[in-house]
Amino acid sequence: MNNQRIWAPWRAEYILDESKNDSCVFCKVTNSTNNDDNKRLLVLKRGSFSFVIMNKYPYNPGHLMVVPYKHATYFDDLSSEIISEMIQLKIRSINALRNAMNPEGFNIGINIGQAAGAGVKDHLHIHIVPRWNGDTNFMPVLSSSRVISEALNVTYDKLFNEFRSIQ
Repeated sequence: MNNQRIWAPWRAEYILDESKNDSCVFCKVTNSTNNDDNKRLLVLKRGSFSFVIMNKYPYNPGHLMVVPYKHATYFDDLSSEIISEMIQLKIRSINALRNAMNPEGFNIGINIGQAAGAGVKDHLHIHIVPRWNGDTNFMPVLSSSRVISEALNVTYDKLFNEFRSIQ
């Protein structure tokens, strides 16, 4: 077998973070200030009831999430005002991704509960994953690995500028 290495140095921060199981990662962002919304937290836009954040461990470059500030497992736990803003931020996210990254399609999804694949199972959120023709390859099949072709901070800068220019 060939000893090839795939480098993903940003994952060490997650692996070594002893506080990752202490509380909800989205509630930590909810309780932070706008001053923390830089590349460390990867928050792109804050609304009145929800926010847009980049996924630190993306499925594809530009993988975003729309998250309500309220810790809720189901949509029934959210007001129509919160849900409406989440949908508006989803649309804004798609527009920002289209302008910054020119994807050829999107996967948009919500995983409710651990059995459905939710990584953060008790804090509802919407995934927005840009897709390109040919963006899948043999890596997930052979080694359960994804190849992300752009550094998070580069993608953050592109999208941050787009979120500021889209009204």
